[in-house]
Amino acid sequence: MKKNDPSSMSHQGDADNSSKKTQYTCTMHPEVLSDKPGKCPKCGMTLVKKEEAKNEMPVHNMGGRGAMHHNTDEGMGSRGVTRPMMNMDHDSHKHSGEGMDMGNMKMGMDDRLEMLKMHHKQTLWVFWVVVLLGVWMIASPLTFDYAKNAVEPSGGRAVWLSLTDRIAAMRWSDIISGILLVFFGWRSLKPNRPYSVWICCFIGLWISMAPLIFWAPTAVAYYNGTMVGALIIALTILIPGMPNMIMFMKMGGDVPTGWSYNPSSWPQRSIMIGLAFIGWLASRYLGAFQLGYIDYAWDPFFGGGTMNVLNSDMSHSWPVSDAALGTLAYTLEFLMGFMGGTSRWRTMPWMVTFFGILVIPLGLVSIFLVISQPLTVGAWCAICLFSALVMLPMIPLQIDEVIAMWQHMVQRKQKGDSLWKVFWKGGEALSTETDKRSPELTEFIDSPWMVFKSSIWGMTSPWTLIISTILGLWLMVSPTVFGIGIETPFADLNHLGGALVIVFAVVAMAEVLRSFRYFNILLGLGLAVMPWFIEDVNLVLILNSSLTGLLIMALSFSKGKIKENYGLWDKYVV
Repeated sequence: MKKNDPSSMSHQGDADNSSKKTQYTCTMHPEVLSDKPGKCPKCGMTLVKKEEAKNEMPVHNMGGRGAMHHNTDEGMGSRGVTRPMMNMDHDSHKHSGEGMDMGNMKMGMDDRLEMLKMHHKQTLWVFWVVVLLGVWMIASPLTFDYAKNAVEPSGGRAVWLSLTDRIAAMRWSDIISGILLVFFGWRSLKPNRPYSVWICCFIGLWISMAPLIFWAPTAVAYYNGTMVGALIIALTILIPGMPNMIMFMKMGGDVPTGWSYNPSSWPQRSIMIGLAFIGWLASRYLGAFQLGYIDYAWDPFFGGGTMNVLNSDMSHSWPVSDAALGTLAYTLEFLMGFMGGTSRWRTMPWMVTFFGILVIPLGLVSIFLVISQPLTVGAWCAICLFSALVMLPMIPLQIDEVIAMWQHMVQRKQKGDSLWKVFWKGGEALSTETDKRSPELTEFIDSPWMVFKSSIWGMTSPWTLIISTILGLWLMVSPTVFGIGIETPFADLNHLGGALVIVFAVVAMAEVLRSFRYFNILLGLGLAVMPWFIEDVNLVLILNSSLTGLLIMALSFSKGKIKENYGLWDKYVV
């Protein structure tokens, strides 16, 4: 290799010892040195004079933990399974703790375009797989024959399509979706075509939804669509990252201003991913029964309660299988848990918003439908209760990331930025603080308790809320303990009141939503007063509900200890 060749670059240990010669380096990879201007072989950025680079990145510690991460990212990046801007963002976090001025980290559009092309080359295999999955979908109706062993939905449920139409709809949906995947997947083989990639993603979403909408007539049609659809979503926006995000992503800190932890850290998201997967398993089982693929739904506690609920008029009032709809929601929650880097609360506000909508308002609706089953159906469904139990802690675990995103939006608005632009593309980072507190997920094997504790930062359990939860559970089981029928007014009051007490107590365990405990004051008051107006109930039952309600009221005044800081939201933690 020639001495003056611009591509002749080496690591710091191999650099020319002459101090008089002008050298060029990369602001993101200062170990890269060259005798002449050129491009960084690692990230594609334009090299700058070493003296100028010092003003942008004063210190770069090549040893210790930061070097370990850098080497790991380089190795994984060469396999096309990481996102360059995410790795750079991660590296910049390490530097920012050592005095780097993030405001001087400049990347021109040409640099970003070069990085985009490099990254697309590394992840080109993804789009070839999308094309192959398109061919798979075209061949699926011919391979599996959706008319063979076709079934009707459980409970004699009437659906909006006849069996013949359901078979034809699934066939044509898969074939057309496959053709579109081949076309747009082929277009995506060329870099800088974000619309084609997004179209592939939405085709994957449709493939996941089609078996639900068309009441897939066979189990293989349902599982083929749901699994391939999820895989396409993962291939288009999870593995390579958001299409063209390299072109506009802003680097900066990953701890929100004034916060004591990062709500988008991987430990914080890992528990959400795990809960979503467990909920997906439960909902898929219930959906398989409603769609007719299995003839029996097991219930460990309530006998035929699960089948009674799944075949009830309330369930049949939905145009689609409500359990299969829950499966789709858990699928999206599972996938969205992986989206973005550890600063996604500021780089991807739109994604955090949609994730929050799936988890919080839709989760609360799902939980309410489950706890209202004794009132509307006259039966309990054990696996439905388990699914609600999985969903409930996801609400306090997710809300902090939503609030961090809200704070970023507010602060960018105060700086004069367009909320619309910030919502879709993020904004300039206000914080340069790196997340030094969160452990790496690789430490889970050796220190599982440490990683678990970091996954629930922002959620604490004061003894008052724990006892309120136990009292709510007691109210739910007390009608059975006292031998009261499930379809009586007294049982309805205790079932619904107790379940709501649990919901508000668990949600209030999120420090940012600690004020939700005040709802239990109103519930406790209702539980203390209303039993006296129910006829044909003995005094023992009335006193049980009333005293429990009074205890819940008393326990709901204390805020308990707040361990974390939440920037602008601190004033609302009351």
